[in-house]
Order: sequence, then C-alpha cells, then structure tokens
Amino acid sequence: MKLQGISAIVTGGASGLGGATASLLAEQGAKVAIFDLNESVGQAHAAQIGGLFVRVNVADEDSVAAGIAEAEAAHGIARVLVNCAGIAPAAKTIGKDGQPHAAETFRKAINVNLIGTFIMLSRFAACLAAAESLGEERGVIINTASVAAYEGQIGQTAYGASKAGVVGLTLPAARDLAQYGIRVVTIAPGIFWTPMLASLPPAAQESLGKQVPFPSRLGRPDEYADLVSAIIANPMLNGETIRLDGAIRMGPR
Repeated sequence: MKLQGISAIVTGGASGLGGATASLLAEQGAKVAIFDLNESVGQAHAAQIGGLFVRVNVADEDSVAAGIAEAEAAHGIARVLVNCAGIAPAAKTIGKDGQPHAAETFRKAINVNLIGTFIMLSRFAACLAAAESLGEERGVIINTASVAAYEGQIGQTAYGASKAGVVGLTLPAARDLAQYGIRVVTIAPGIFWTPMLASLPPAAQESLGKQVPFPSRLGRPDEYADLVSAIIANPMLNGETIRLDGAIRMGPR
C-alpha cells in the first residue's frame, strides 16, 4: 500500500513510538490523525506534521467511535491504524508490605493496553470493511505489544499480561478480517527510548542499552516507525508478531 494521500490513525501519537510513527507517515504523504489524551503535546505534534489531533480515550467505546468519526470527516476513511497507546504500571504480585497486587492497577493495564487495542481494532475494521479495496487489500492494523509479553520481568505482571493478550489476539483477528482484505500485524519492541525512559539518569539509560546484544543501546522511536512503514508496504506481512529488540531476552530484573 502506498501512503501518499492515505488516511491513517495513530493512537498514542503525541510522543514516543507513536509520535515518531505519526511523523514518518506524514512525511510519506499520509493524512495523519493523532489519538491521544495529552492535548497540549498532541496538538503541537499534529500542527508540526500537518495532521489532526483528536482527544481519545482508547479504553472508552464512545470516545473511540467519536474519534474515528472526526478523523473520517477530516481525512476520509482511514486505511492504516497504528495502536501505540499504552501504560506500564509496575507492581509485584505481593508487595513489600505483604499486600497483594491491587486489582484496580491490573485492571487498568488490561483496559488500556489490551481492551483499548481491541476497541480501536474492531471499530476501525468495521468502518474500513465497507470501503472500496485499494488493489488487493483495504488496509492494515498494526498493534504494539512488548517483549514483556514473553519475558515479563519482576513487577510486570499487569503489563506483561496485557501485552501477551495483544500478541494472542493478532492471528485470530487477522483471520477474522482476511475476508475483508484487512491485515493485522503486531510489533513487540524491546527496550526503546521513550518519554518514560527519558526521565532516568543517562547512566541508567546506558545500562539498560547494554543489556541488548546488538546493537547495544536503546532502540530509537524512528526505528519502530521504520518497521511500521515496512509492514504497510508489504501485503504478505499478516497475522504475525515481530520482535524488534536487538536479540534481547529479558532477565527477571
């Protein structure tokens, strides 16, 4: 699929992996709608790339439906969806105080990372299914999991479980949507530089990067965006989760 003139939606597109993806898609000619809760950063980034910002809570069906409708009114039917919105709570199954992991913390991670991804995916696909095909396909959905789906570390039960769910829905969703010519692919990033990691001291960032076999550094958001672009361009990529991690296999800590 060629991106020139195509409408695309990027959730979590205000910054980080989503921000880099929104920038690259816009550079390649797409009309980009950024869905995010951070209005100030999102509006600024949308203005910078010539896109549209819509305040959307991906875990809320009404918010998602309204956001998709607004994006469609501005840019036409979206052919590309990149799900980058997510949270990363940290809590052990039993805390130092002996108390169990708060169910609400676990539930919020599932609601945003897994259910939010599914709400976006299903709502987007329902709108796209009625559109005309562009060659042999109608469009593509790219989700974001994490290597924590496979090697969740201490304190990542909620995060790891939510991302494992995203991996698990990828193939069934691709099979569901095959009849409509809509592809579903997931990226599982390793340790990438994000606004959350930016708050760590440089020494801590360097230490994390050295855990990666090669290249021994933090991944860059533009490298995630490059993979998104490659997935969009290659129609045979479907139903798969691709690790983007420099060959890292996370230890328990």
